[in-house]
Amino acid sequence: MFHLSICFVNFIFLFFSGVVSFVMSVYFVLGDLTYFVEWCVVTLNSGSVVMTFLFDWMSLSFMGFVFFISSLVILYSDDYMHGDLNMNRFILLVLMFVFSMMFLIISPNMISILLGWDGLGLVSYCLVIYYQNVKSYGAGMLTILSNRIGDVALLMVIAWMVNFGSWNYIYYLDCLSGSFEMNFISLLVVLAAMTSSAQIPFSSWLPAAMAAPTPVSALVHSSTLVTAGVYLLIRFSPAFNDWLCMFLLLVSGLTMFMAGLGANFEYDLKSIIALSTLSQLGLMIGAVSVGLVDMAFFHLLTHALFKALLFMCAGVIIHTMSDSQDIRYMGSLSFQMPFTSVCLGVSSFALCGMPFLAGFYSKDLILEMVSFSYINLLGFILFFVSTGLTVCYSFRLFYYVFCGDFNSCTFCFVSDDNFNMICGMVGLMLIAVFGGSLLSWIIFCTPSMVCLPFYLSFLIIFVSLLGGWLGYELSKSGLGSSLFSLFFYKSVVLSGSMWFMPYLSTHGVLSFPLLSGYYSLSVSDLGWAEYVGGQGLYWLLIHLSSVNQWWQYNSLSVFLMFFVMWVVVLMFVFI
Repeated sequence: MFHLSICFVNFIFLFFSGVVSFVMSVYFVLGDLTYFVEWCVVTLNSGSVVMTFLFDWMSLSFMGFVFFISSLVILYSDDYMHGDLNMNRFILLVLMFVFSMMFLIISPNMISILLGWDGLGLVSYCLVIYYQNVKSYGAGMLTILSNRIGDVALLMVIAWMVNFGSWNYIYYLDCLSGSFEMNFISLLVVLAAMTSSAQIPFSSWLPAAMAAPTPVSALVHSSTLVTAGVYLLIRFSPAFNDWLCMFLLLVSGLTMFMAGLGANFEYDLKSIIALSTLSQLGLMIGAVSVGLVDMAFFHLLTHALFKALLFMCAGVIIHTMSDSQDIRYMGSLSFQMPFTSVCLGVSSFALCGMPFLAGFYSKDLILEMVSFSYINLLGFILFFVSTGLTVCYSFRLFYYVFCGDFNSCTFCFVSDDNFNMICGMVGLMLIAVFGGSLLSWIIFCTPSMVCLPFYLSFLIIFVSLLGGWLGYELSKSGLGSSLFSLFFYKSVVLSGSMWFMPYLSTHGVLSFPLLSGYYSLSVSDLGWAEYVGGQGLYWLLIHLSSVNQWWQYNSLSVFLMFFVMWVVVLMFVFI
């Protein structure tokens, strides 16, 4: 009897749902259609609870990509999580994660957006702590508490939108743009998006969330949790004023630069890919801040493809290297794992913007339009330096893992012969090669031309080649007294620790409350309050009981003294 696993059944369901959603998005974009579907949940007298869904080319294409990527991730999990005793629970958590994202994508209503947002936060916590150890618990608490700030911001948006008479934000973006109410709501939405997309100063939770299983990381970093904030910014972008766009440009540029710099000093395989996600999120939000909303959404879709493939390749490497994630223990894996090396090379080249791969069509277009737009010098430098750093850490990672000396001699036999893993990676690799051009034809129906001076056109190629050369040089560095980081130790520590943000988000937040609680306990609760309260009452009762015991010793002199005292009192009373 043929047995269908839970992974294969969900793969079939999600894959065909993704195909249907993507075909409908093509139909909607060609016909310029937008559908609002309202479902009256309950009606009581004159009041009714109505659930509204928004279907347009943007929501349908994003849904199609999320379904497609999650289907391949679940197929990949069938081999990666093989032998796990709680496999059904893991798959159900992933499905809850996907459907929470669906709820957020198709909702023009702030109430249902909050439900999807909270579903993402809660399920992400459950997935981060899936491997139950102290590190996972700490990472899970950092993840969920960072995202709770965004929940509070969305709750304040819901409370403020009571003044409008409806929570359907999509109706008010144009008519109330520029008003104080909409500016305040936009500020809160930006705060929520910064927490979900891990922008400065909320960046520390994203590398910490690598404690989750690798299939979860592939889903989180490609198309679900971290992209929810970018998607919300894209939807709310018509209401942003100039000051808010300048603030977003500064924050996203600094996040890009910080993540690209930190990835070049990182040796954990998954943390390098997580920091690359952080850098690309900064690029998307930077594109939104300069008005390139469609291009930001375009890069959101193409980035989801090759980032999921990157994490799948990392999972195969970790899985076959006896759960080792340090890239210094790897080397020359291209001989043992040729297919995985090809997939990781394709996804890395797509991340760098290699011509005619998926990342090229979106990333190169964003950089050219940034050069063409009105932007200050700081933002311009951050965009292009961050692009060079992306190529630098990608080449460094590739040379460390697949080239150089073979450093994993203590490990067992290494290969990439897991069938379901290979099927998931093949599907994503094909789309990572052809998806960029296909999407550009669908999204940008009208051709346009960007005319730039020669030096600006050549600048993108120059910073990419310079970054690749630096990455190759960094991959050849060895331990010794002439090591670069020993001469600039403080600068290297600052750059490699994400500008101390993990310390500020953990010890920095906890140290003052814990010290205050300690001093309050020692001075107040264990100090004078103890003598006034519990201990003081205890010693008073001991003293009074000893006096009472003295009275009860039945001494003749005591009884005689009491007799004389009462006689004197009675004499005064009767006289």
